[in-house]
Amino acid sequence: MALWTLIGTGVLTEPTLVFEEMLETSRHSLIQYRLPKTGEVVPLLQIAPSKTDQERVLLLSPELADVLSTVNTRICEPRTGVVPQVAAYDYNERVWNPPMPLLFQYDRSGEISAMNDEFLRKRLNDVLDATGLTGADGSPLAFDPQDFRRIFIADAFRSGLPSHIAQVIAGHADINTTMGYNAIYPAEAIEAHRAFIARRRACRPSEEYRMPTEGEWDAFLSHFEKRKVSEGTCARADLPASTSTLVSDARSSGLIQPNGHG
Repeated sequence: MALWTLIGTGVLTEPTLVFEEMLETSRHSLIQYRLPKTGEVVPLLQIAPSKTDQERVLLLSPELADVLSTVNTRICEPRTGVVPQVAAYDYNERVWNPPMPLLFQYDRSGEISAMNDEFLRKRLNDVLDATGLTGADGSPLAFDPQDFRRIFIADAFRSGLPSHIAQVIAGHADINTTMGYNAIYPAEAIEAHRAFIARRRACRPSEEYRMPTEGEWDAFLSHFEKRKVSEGTCARADLPASTSTLVSDARSSGLIQPNGHG
């Protein structure tokens, strides 16, 4: 069980698969592609339609290829090298799928069964319980499989991965969904903005950033004072504050012309 926990964690830390797609991955999902120019063989993962009802074929990272290769070796029949076919229950459609050579299967008391989400969720939380890690309030941590995608995509953004590439890898139909995974902290936003301003200043003539003269600064401040008067936000000695507000509202709505006559 500890090995399956490690394998499940290794797969979920890659954003290629959502939890449901991982459980539906079969031996037929692993394919090879030979690059026409170099002749190099690269591993690909064919993902069946799931959330977006669209089939995807993605390049496997070396880490994920190693994990899936370990799974394939573990579940193969020792004599024939064939992956046993098992039937899995679809909890969304509430039907049994036909037997397939699923990679995520295990021996349950002598019977080969397909793994379900409850099985792997329990394995992940058992590991957390063993670590003794707690939250800020002292309660034990609980992981959801979707948390791994959030962590990976946020880390990919911080490493400079373009958002549209992250969208394709994660299988999102809308890029706004991908951007929702990006954890932006105030300090990061401030530092990124300061770096942007520094780059922009470096591209502009230095005389544009000189200190203003006293006359220029006074003209700048008087502009806002005149704007306050024109909008009626100033307090008038001869009118109550409420009356001044009414006059301002009437001027802004066009009932009072600039010359003061309605």
